[in-house]
Amino acid sequence: MAKTQLGARVEQDVADLAKQRAKDLGLSIGDYLARLVQDDASGLRARGVDAAARFLAEHQDVFDEAEDAQQTSAGARAA
Repeated sequence: MAKTQLGARVEQDVADLAKQRAKDLGLSIGDYLARLVQDDASGLRARGVDAAARFLAEHQDVFDEAEDAQQTSAGARAA
């Protein structure tokens, strides 16, 4: 398949993140961006976000307890 060059302007921190993530995955920046677009267009990303939201909702009480315990222990140390 023929490739087309695209240009986009993003904040430097976004560019750095994209480059690092592509490197971590062993992909070129172009292949990484193409994967992101394909995942987004296929609905994969939306399904993943929905699954994460369901997980958080189902286990919110565990996260709340852990956060409360952390705040309580941090306050005890400060006293």
